[in-house]
Amino acid sequence: MSHPCLTCGACCAYFRVSFHWSEADPALGGQVPFELTEPLRAHERAMRGTSQANPRCVALDADIGRYSRCTIHDRRPSVCALVPASYEFGAASAQCDKARLAHGLPLLTPADWVGVGEAEKNPLPEL
Repeated sequence: MSHPCLTCGACCAYFRVSFHWSEADPALGGQVPFELTEPLRAHERAMRGTSQANPRCVALDADIGRYSRCTIHDRRPSVCALVPASYEFGAASAQCDKARLAHGLPLLTPADWVGVGEAEKNPLPEL
C-alpha cells in the first residue's frame, strides 16, 4: 500500500501556503524556488496559486483524489511539512480532514495506513 497523500493532493488545492520570505531567499539558505512564490505581507511570501479564491499550489502535479505529487517536495516550504495526514502519526488532522471534505474525499482512518511502512511516512519536522 502506498502513502495516502500520493492519491490525494487536497491540502495543496485548498489552503494558502504562506511562509517567511527567507525560505525563498537562496542567499539566506532558503530552498523554496523563488520563482514559484509571490509576495504576501511584509515578511511573508506565498506559493503562487494559493492566494486566490480557488487555491491550487503551482508546485502541485495532481488529479485530486487519484494521484498527487509535489514537484518541489524536497524544497517545499516548512509549513507544508507541518500538515500531517490524518492518522499518519496516530491522530486525526483537522487540516487534512477539512481539505479532503472540501474536495469530496472520504476522511482518512487508521485503516488507510495498514501496510504503509514507517520509512514511507513523512517525518514530522523538528521544531
